[in-house]
Amino acid sequence: MASKKHALFASILAASACASCFDAPAAFADDYSDLLDVLRAKGSLTQHEYDTLLAKHLHHSASPSQRSGPARAIRTSSTPSLSGAQHATPHVTHAIHGGYEDGIRFDPGAEDSASMRAQQAADRAEASARSAQEAMLSTQNALNSNSIVRVAKYVPGKGLTFKAGPVDINLSGFINGFYTYNSPAGGRPVAGGVSTGSSGFDSSAVRNGLLPAGFILKLSTTQSGIDMSAVVGMYPGINNAKNGAFNANTGGSPVGLGTAGIDLRQVYVTFGNKDVGTFKVGRDLAIFGSDAILNDATLLSVGSTGSNAAPGNTSLGRIGVGYVYADWIPQISYVSPTIHGFQGSVGVFQPLDEFNFAGQGLSAESTQHSSPMVQGKGTYDFKIGGVQTRIWASFLVQHQQALTSSLLTEEGSGRRGAMAEAGEIGAKLTYRGFQGVAYYYRGSGLGTTGLFFDGIAANGRKRASEGYYVQAMYNFTKKFKLVGSYGVSNLYQAPGESDSLLVRRNQSEVGAAYYSLTDWLNLVAEFAHTESAAHNSNRNSDNSGSAGVILLF
Repeated sequence: MASKKHALFASILAASACASCFDAPAAFADDYSDLLDVLRAKGSLTQHEYDTLLAKHLHHSASPSQRSGPARAIRTSSTPSLSGAQHATPHVTHAIHGGYEDGIRFDPGAEDSASMRAQQAADRAEASARSAQEAMLSTQNALNSNSIVRVAKYVPGKGLTFKAGPVDINLSGFINGFYTYNSPAGGRPVAGGVSTGSSGFDSSAVRNGLLPAGFILKLSTTQSGIDMSAVVGMYPGINNAKNGAFNANTGGSPVGLGTAGIDLRQVYVTFGNKDVGTFKVGRDLAIFGSDAILNDATLLSVGSTGSNAAPGNTSLGRIGVGYVYADWIPQISYVSPTIHGFQGSVGVFQPLDEFNFAGQGLSAESTQHSSPMVQGKGTYDFKIGGVQTRIWASFLVQHQQALTSSLLTEEGSGRRGAMAEAGEIGAKLTYRGFQGVAYYYRGSGLGTTGLFFDGIAANGRKRASEGYYVQAMYNFTKKFKLVGSYGVSNLYQAPGESDSLLVRRNQSEVGAAYYSLTDWLNLVAEFAHTESAAHNSNRNSDNSGSAGVILLF
C-alpha cells in the first residue's frame, strides 16, 4: 500500500512538472487541482502532501504577473465518486502566498526546507539546554566536593568563614591603637592602687587599649552527631614587651630594638551538641567575671591607663575599678543547653597562686594546690515588652594552701591555708538605642584587680572585697554612640591588720564617644578620671585623654 501511494505521489509530481513545462492552459491547471481535491477526500493524500503538491502546481503554472498578483479563486466543482455519482467538492481559495486554507500562511516550495531548518534549530536548542544543565550539575557537584574550598557569606563582626568539605574555618580578629595623654593630679603612693597620680610626670603613649590585637582561628565540624571545634587565639600588642610576672601583660619597655609580645591566650577544644550541651577543654576566658568584662564599654577603648609611660600589652579599662579580671585559665568546663532562657555552666580550673601584688610584705602568698579552682554560672535571658534583659550570677571557690609571709614564718604557721570564695550578680538591659549595665561582686580571699591579688593578709587571714560598676550607653544613630560609666573596687582589712599603705579603694569615671566609620573601622575618643586611696591617709588621682581607632572583622 505504501509503495502504491509513493508511486501515485511521484506520478502526480511528474504530471505537475510536465504541465508547467508545456505551458498547459488554465483549464488543465484547474483539472489538476480537482484531482488533488479528490485524492485528499479519498484519503490517498495527507494534508501535508496535498499542501505541497498544490503549492508546487500553482507556483509552476502561474504566469509571472499572477505570481506577483493576488491569489486567484477556484470554483466549486462536481467531482465523480468511484460509484459514478456526482457530489459537490468545495474549492477554497488556492493562494500562491497564503496556502489554500484561511489563516495559514504558506511559502510555496519552501515548506520542507523551512521545517527541516526549524527542526534542526530545535534540536540544537535542546542539545544546548541539555549541555548547560549538565554543566550546572557538574559545577554543583564540584562545589559540594570535599576538595573544594568555598567562602561563606560575610557577616560584619563574625569574621571570614571558609568551608572545606565538612569543616568550617573561621578567621576573626581586631586591631587597635590609641594616642593617650595621662596627667597625674598628684598625691602619695598607694600600694596596689591603679592610679598614676603619684608619678609626678605627664606621659604620652601610642599604645593598645584594654584589648591588644587579636587573631582567632576556629575550626568547626560535626562528626557522628557531635559538634566540635578547635580554637587558637593569638593576642599581640603594639608596644615593646618586658619579661615579668605577668608575661606579655607586664609593663612595657620603650627602649630601642624592643619587640612586641605575643600572648597566646586561647587554645581549646569544644565538643557536644544542642541537646546535651558543650564541653570545653583547654585555655580560655574563665567563667567568674567574664560577663563583667565582656559588657564593659572600655573593652573597645582605654579606661584607666595603668603604666602609661611604659605601656604594656593592654591598659586596665575598668579592671580593678569595678570588677576583678576574669583571666584566661586552663579549664575543663561545661555549658548546658538553653532551656526557656536559662543556661548553666560549671568547670574546674587550674588553681592560681595567692599573689602579693601590693608588695612590701603586706600580703601572704601560696603556691601549693591539692585541689582545683571551681567556678559556675547561671544566666537568664528574657524580654518584657521591648526591653531585652539578661541576668547572670556566678561563684568561685579555691583552697589556698601552705600560705607564706614574713609574719607567718615568724609565727611558725607555715602550713596555714584559707578557702577563697566569691560571688557576683549582674544585669544588662537593652531598649531601642539605650543599653544599661549594672554589676556587683563580693569576695573573701578573692583580692582586688586580679584573681587572688592581695586576697589574704600577711597574718594569714582573708580580706573581704567588693565592687560594682554602672554603665549607660545610648546610640544616637546607627553609627554614633555615647557611653558613661562609674565603678569602684574596695579591699577591706583582715582581722588583726592595722592601717597601712595597702589600697582601700580604686574608682574611676569614664566618658567615651564611638563612631562607626565603616562596618570594620571605629573611631574612639575618651576621657577617664581614676583615683586610688589607701587605708591610711594616702591617696592620688590622674586624668587621661585617649583618641584612636579599633578595627574589628
